[in-house]
Amino acid sequence: MSAQPVLAATNLTLSRGGRELFSNLSFELKPGRIVQIEGANGAGKTSLLRILSGLSRYGFEGTFSCAVPCLYLGHNSAVKGMLSPRENLSLHVAGRGDHPSSDIDEALARVGLYGYEEVLSHRLSAGQLRRVNLARLYLSDCPLWLLDEPFTAIDKTGVAELEQLFVRHAQAGGAVIMTSHQTLSLDYPVHTLNLREGMVSG
Repeated sequence: MSAQPVLAATNLTLSRGGRELFSNLSFELKPGRIVQIEGANGAGKTSLLRILSGLSRYGFEGTFSCAVPCLYLGHNSAVKGMLSPRENLSLHVAGRGDHPSSDIDEALARVGLYGYEEVLSHRLSAGQLRRVNLARLYLSDCPLWLLDEPFTAIDKTGVAELEQLFVRHAQAGGAVIMTSHQTLSLDYPVHTLNLREGMVSG
């Protein structure tokens, strides 16, 4: 019996400023899948992720359902400037299971922030703030990841590590749906979601 979808959308339609971004978009996302959203700049990729994450509750037509908890990482780093990276991540995982400080420090090291654990975040660069946000992936127990341009301001080594993290997450039964201006280089099937055509097998 095939696995039940973790996310399903039916006839999603979104217009902004009198312009239709996408219409009648229907798809299912099943466990183990990595999906890259395709579309030109301004086509509604970020808007779609915000809808699916529950952050945009109005202004669209159609329905969607999510059967599992999800983690959404957007363009803006949700990092509090007066807290250190370690404190930000401690706040993020509070009440979400047992995450000792060693796990948090390891997550920061994996995104290239070793030695910055106690620096106040307002002193970090935009790229470093982005990395603090991405460190949440290494601490996440959410089955579904919704990621908006996760490779922004990340070097080649960091990109390769994130790609392998996506594969491990999918192999463990999780799912990833993401936007990216670059082509994924994975030894794993990558599906595409075209905003005009719906889900396409990779």
